[in-house]
Amino acid sequence: MAERWYWCQRHERAEPAKQACRALDRLGPYPTREAAENWRETAAARNEAWDEQDEAWEEAGRDPE
Repeated sequence: MAERWYWCQRHERAEPAKQACRALDRLGPYPTREAAENWRETAAARNEAWDEQDEAWEEAGRDPE
């Protein structure tokens, strides 16, 4: 199995799964160290995509409010 990586919010660094801090302090898993180090960009891209989906949903008249 390929090694997984996590971003430790406590230590602000990428950590391999074997040495990762407790689950409460980490984000992931990520497939590589680089992906863990770039978690902010990944989160921002996902949030942007979700915002666009929400806008499309609302524009289609599916807003329950």
